[in-house]
Amino acid sequence: MSSAPHSEYTYRPAWWVPGAHAQTLWGKFFRRVRITDLRRVRWETPDNDFIDLYRLRGPAEAPRLLFLHGLEGTIRSHYVGGFFHEAKRRGWSADLLIFRGCGDQPNRAARFYHSGETTDLAFAVERVIAESPHTPLVLAGVSLGGNVLLKYLGECGSRVSPSIVAAGTISVPYDLERGARFISAGFSRVYDRHFLRTLRRKALEKLERYPGLFDRVALDRAHTLEDFDNAVTAPVHGFTDAHDYYNRSSALRWLAAIRVPTLLLSARDDPFLPVSVLDDVREVASHNPKLSLEFTRHGGHAGFVAGMLPWRPAFYGEWRVCEFLASKLSSDSRIGVAEAR
Repeated sequence: MSSAPHSEYTYRPAWWVPGAHAQTLWGKFFRRVRITDLRRVRWETPDNDFIDLYRLRGPAEAPRLLFLHGLEGTIRSHYVGGFFHEAKRRGWSADLLIFRGCGDQPNRAARFYHSGETTDLAFAVERVIAESPHTPLVLAGVSLGGNVLLKYLGECGSRVSPSIVAAGTISVPYDLERGARFISAGFSRVYDRHFLRTLRRKALEKLERYPGLFDRVALDRAHTLEDFDNAVTAPVHGFTDAHDYYNRSSALRWLAAIRVPTLLLSARDDPFLPVSVLDDVREVASHNPKLSLEFTRHGGHAGFVAGMLPWRPAFYGEWRVCEFLASKLSSDSRIGVAEAR
């Protein structure tokens, strides 16, 4: 089987960021992208809670990008600045949806965010479209955010809003159960423990506000993300256990129903996921012409660092997704109408 589908684009890893783990970690520790003209808005949700968005305003009638961050991501995540930079460079407006509990303040409801929670995305999409019903909308997601996005598009199926022109994802976990077990072994345990530490702290803060929300003893015994999902994510959000949560939330089972042109960008050396999962994604996608796959040999998890010189790095992931989205926008009739005015 070919390691990557045919593409007119080729990702060449930076020689000075060797290996999957270096690619995964480089942006977090060394990348700095400052976007100064953002504003934060807070929207009240139907369940008496709130979501925050960071917004970049482009020219009137410009296309709008709505994108989602990954597990425990924030406005400070390195790829977030990358997406805002790409949107600004292309003259788009852009919104980052902050998952509940990942902003500067804890959310009010007795729940968290998770890989299969799509109601907040649906709420945000509907509101963004209502604000500018004639503006083309494109969507993007990284890692967990990509899983949420693909599940949302699969749930919509043929009922997806005609305002949504295209979508793109980076380093989606696709199969949550296989991913959770893969990340808990070998060097990848570094990531597992990092996420577990911040998730545990948030869960304990939530338990103080809502005593009895989940079993504190089970949380104390959790040593992996799968343990955490068994102890907290599943019972809080109505799943039987982690297996039930993973089975119902994994993007892999929703890919066949997607009816929007969507780019799936992943690296085969992603330390968060066994490569066999990408082979399964390829099989499903072979029956859905709306899905465009780009599985590179290297790139790590949401890394894709490129460039010949260390002091002039390039970041293929956000650029490639936005390039794909731009190609779909250029063929959208509404863009021509807007430009002609």
